[in-house]
Amino acid sequence: MALVESAYRGESSRQGWTTEADLLDGQRTDVSAVSELIARSGSTIVLAERAGQLLASAHIEVKGEDCAFGMFAVRPELQGKGIGDALLAECERRARFAGARRMTMTVIWTRAELIAWYERRGYRATGERQPFPYGDARFGLPKRQDLHFLAYAKPLSGDHHAG
Repeated sequence: MALVESAYRGESSRQGWTTEADLLDGQRTDVSAVSELIARSGSTIVLAERAGQLLASAHIEVKGEDCAFGMFAVRPELQGKGIGDALLAECERRARFAGARRMTMTVIWTRAELIAWYERRGYRATGERQPFPYGDARFGLPKRQDLHFLAYAKPLSGDHHAG
């Protein structure tokens, strides 16, 4: 949880390029929210570590032929070094192995640099727009009133049963 907070919120997040510090104050997640994610069927937290140090994490949840991808975080000082690419690829591999045919995600519409990063990895806008959960402090305290999420998806091809 500390990794996710450091990658998205506060001054530490400004070391990387994934910060939401200009958009949101408050928390990105909490123990209760992560516990709820872990308890759901088809839900997995994927971690990247080296020598006992947590480097990156993400959440995936298989829902039929789709796999939702989220809560993606790489230590701010390590962003841009390929760790995110490797973790995203592992999440896609796990999703294919679980039978998913498409990876889906939502991104706050103002995150142009992050959206471009996903697009370079094959994700495309679906045209779907989802509201930001204003008034629910579990998702942060918005600094602006025009936030919403855009949905992105990528077809997952290849052998669904590869190890």
